[in-house]
Amino acid sequence: MPTKPMLVAALAAALLATALTTPAEAKQAAPSDPARAELRGLLENVVGATGKRYNTRDDAGHVMDTVKIIQDTTGGYLAVSHHLAPDGHFRVNLATSTDLLNWHWERELAGSNTGPASQPTIAQAPNGGFVLAWEQEKPGGGDNHLAFRYYANRADLLAGRVGRSFDAPRRLSSCAEGTPNIYKITLSPDIDHSTIDLGGHFWWNCDRDRQQRGTLTNFNSWSTAAQPNVDNALLHWGVGGNIGDRDQVAFRDFGFGLIEGQFTKGDFGSWRTFVYDYQTGNADQTTIRTDGGSTAFANPTVTALRAPNGAPALVFTLFVPSEGAAPGEAGELVYYKTY
Repeated sequence: MPTKPMLVAALAAALLATALTTPAEAKQAAPSDPARAELRGLLENVVGATGKRYNTRDDAGHVMDTVKIIQDTTGGYLAVSHHLAPDGHFRVNLATSTDLLNWHWERELAGSNTGPASQPTIAQAPNGGFVLAWEQEKPGGGDNHLAFRYYANRADLLAGRVGRSFDAPRRLSSCAEGTPNIYKITLSPDIDHSTIDLGGHFWWNCDRDRQQRGTLTNFNSWSTAAQPNVDNALLHWGVGGNIGDRDQVAFRDFGFGLIEGQFTKGDFGSWRTFVYDYQTGNADQTTIRTDGGSTAFANPTVTALRAPNGAPALVFTLFVPSEGAAPGEAGELVYYKTY
């Protein structure tokens, strides 16, 4: 049995250890920390990627800017992206691939008939249908808002047959809202009785992009709210410009986001990508290493899927602005890493 002097000594040692643990060290003890560090390592190491392609284009010659890639449950992969057409308007395209790096253009999904359409994202619903979202402008430009389309199945998606349409009214900015991502699609039991959880940006005070998160209900009503907690995680690092596009992924049983932040308003060379931890509300600034040493990275996306060899993998996409690009690396970067 411990003696009283021994108990006193043990208590003193415990108190000393507590005193030597800084608040920062205690904060780093979150259960999600190892997973976030692993995700950040995969994102940052473009040089060591399993596969990669700079300045990605489809086989029709379109640049695949701001591309979002998902698994095609029938085999291979699906992707939506935008390109700037000769008429000066953005168009949203659909492409397919068997290897994540070489893409076959299937069709245009938005732009010619809707007015300029950009910044698309896509997700498959539990019933096999697809929800497509993008940033829509009116034909003459301006009136940027979120647009949504539903395709009942893969055949309808490839044929461009729209099952449901909804254009969301702006709620948080009188100037612009856009850059959507899809967090979750819930059907109860179908698209007409559904809840779709989405992220986006709004042009705060018509001056700088800030984060929002909204709900599309039954594909006919929209509600949304600002996300100052997410903004604050990037403002902490000194981001002084836009906080815009984002994507999310479940990794090692935790939820994480990739978010773009612009350190200096108007400076495309100051775009950086951050890893946001939904468990702690904190963000890590990343140091992404490309083969040539590019320094600016925007419009991040991430998807957990199966690599062409069947192994689990994460596929990342980043837009590399010319202002921060090494020779040959400007444009859309697609890379994946098995783990």
